Amino acid sequence: MNIEKVFAGFPVLESTNLILKKIEEVHLQELYSIYDNDKVFKYCGMIPRHNLQTVSKMIGHFDKDYDKKRRVKWGIFQKNQSNKLVGILESMDFNQKVNVVTIGYYLAEDYWGKGIATESVHTLVKFLFEEVNINRIQAEVMPANEISKKVLLKNGFMKEGLLRQASLWSDKGVVDLEIYSILKEEYTNN
Repeated sequence: MNIEKVFAGFPVLESTNLILKKIEEVHLQELYSIYDNDKVFKYCGMIPRHNLQTVSKMIGHFDKDYDKKRRVKWGIFQKNQSNKLVGILESMDFNQKVNVVTIGYYLAEDYWGKGIATESVHTLVKFLFEEVNINRIQAEVMPANEISKKVLLKNGFMKEGLLRQASLWSDKGVVDLEIYSILKEEYTNN
């Protein structure tokens, strides 16, 4: 794992329609509209935030997590909409001994069903395998989250199984999670 490719300077990733880049204070209103929507977090391990100042502080937490090499939160920006923030894509739990990383993502409700999550995950997978030299990328998904599972399957991930009552998620208690993964040897850049 070439961890410096991730943490030496915030990586900006680009695809046909999207730019994945750092979320800054100037994006606060768009970020707030994502975190203020209960529907966005129905299948996430975190709770919505209905206070603008709380969301503003979160931007600082994103930076601290990055500086501590714990987590990267990319803003998903649409190129054709004046670089509007439409979602979040993240990498976390970098395990250098095993060469594995966990990813997650969520979008503003207005951008669901437009292929944005699929394109974002594809862009991140390409970066993690080709630049960072990760061996395994994984994601945990609530069993009822059919849309998220489709995003992963479209990107070559496979369902490994069900982790029963395996995790404590904010506002949801102890939950079952399905685990999906893709290995570098399975990756093909389509």
